[in-house]
Amino acid sequence: MLVETDVSKMRIVSLGLQHVLAMYAGAILVPLIVGRALHLTGEQLSYLVAIDLLTCGIATLMQAWKNKVFGIGLPVVLGSSFVAITPMIGIGTQYGITAVYGAIIAAGLFIVLFAGMFGRLVKLFPPVVTGSVVTIIGLSLVPTGIRNMAGGSGAADFGSLANLLLSFGVLAFVLVLQRYARGFLRSLSVLIGILAGTVAAAFMGKVSLAPVAEASWFHLPQMLVYGAPTFEIAPILTMIIVGIVIIIESTGVFFALSRICEQPLDRSDLTRGYRAEGLAIALGGLFNAFPYNTFAQNVGLVQLSKVKTRSVVVAAGLILVVLGLVPKIAALATIIPAPVLGGATVVLFGMVISSGVKMLREVDFGRQNNLLVIACSISLGLGVTVVPNLFEQLPPALRIIVSDGVITGSLAAIVLNLFFNGVGEERAAAPEELPLRARVEG
Repeated sequence: MLVETDVSKMRIVSLGLQHVLAMYAGAILVPLIVGRALHLTGEQLSYLVAIDLLTCGIATLMQAWKNKVFGIGLPVVLGSSFVAITPMIGIGTQYGITAVYGAIIAAGLFIVLFAGMFGRLVKLFPPVVTGSVVTIIGLSLVPTGIRNMAGGSGAADFGSLANLLLSFGVLAFVLVLQRYARGFLRSLSVLIGILAGTVAAAFMGKVSLAPVAEASWFHLPQMLVYGAPTFEIAPILTMIIVGIVIIIESTGVFFALSRICEQPLDRSDLTRGYRAEGLAIALGGLFNAFPYNTFAQNVGLVQLSKVKTRSVVVAAGLILVVLGLVPKIAALATIIPAPVLGGATVVLFGMVISSGVKMLREVDFGRQNNLLVIACSISLGLGVTVVPNLFEQLPPALRIIVSDGVITGSLAAIVLNLFFNGVGEERAAAPEELPLRARVEG
């Protein structure tokens, strides 16, 4: 049973703030990357960051509230998923931003409706699949980070010495903190690197405070800000696959927290957890935000602090809601220059690759079948990422699905594993043995 320890209100708030700080960098990076790729205005970008923080908070509160319908009842924190970045950009570029949110809403409802089924499908995702998928996710994100290091796509000073000095300076600073800092300071190395890089960029004349000055102090969230969602088959199928990948990631986090909190999970617990994530994803679509999933770095904070009470993550959720209601705070994130983001995200995206490799350690490499699954899925995922026009001649509805490296590679890993290993021939990880993906957003 989950231990609700006797913790003072002041400490609960401070621990909740620590959870927010640990996930904040990841929470703001996704809207910044997607918003800039879709060429949103400064005002739209500020709103995107603000609504993302707000929905992160609501999603966290939903998952912490255990009831008969939804909620895992563990001290989990939810944030915007990096898995959705490339698909959202692809859908937005080809179909428009309203199709992005139509697909997110549909994917969320799909997960809500089939939450009970996902608990029975864990055996279809052994380490050879999950490790390959996470590795592909990292590899597909790296080009975005590298482009930002040079100044961002279309920048007039792309690749300039100033941009490279700034981005590599942030990268070096983060690595120094990782090497010499300890404890909480080390866990915030990426966020501290972004702050330091932004200050340095300000002295170089690369930071404008105009978006902060123009942003309001308080703003109520609005549904469907960019118009009524449109529902296209191909984007919906793409986002459903993204949702399934998110479910796979979150499962490992659920079982890690289950062990820490000494609260065994059964199929009904998982169903409620999946249903809460589906509702969070649908909520993100309605408020023009993002798909959400459980952040694993916050699991480390639970283990570090030894405080297992849900009150702490409830406090974190409430803090995120407050931050989301104040656009001026959210606007601070939009002034971060692209080279600063690039230097920080190269670390983050590289760590995602490392996490995938770590998962693959559980695979029996003595079996040729497993080597073929890994080789083909990663090759296809990386290939489509590097050569996005590979499927240019296919019909538009099919092209949007296979033109994303994460989706192509994930589908290849699942199908090839079934083809070579079947269901049960290659031992699937039992729920309690599922690897924890060390999420690095933050």
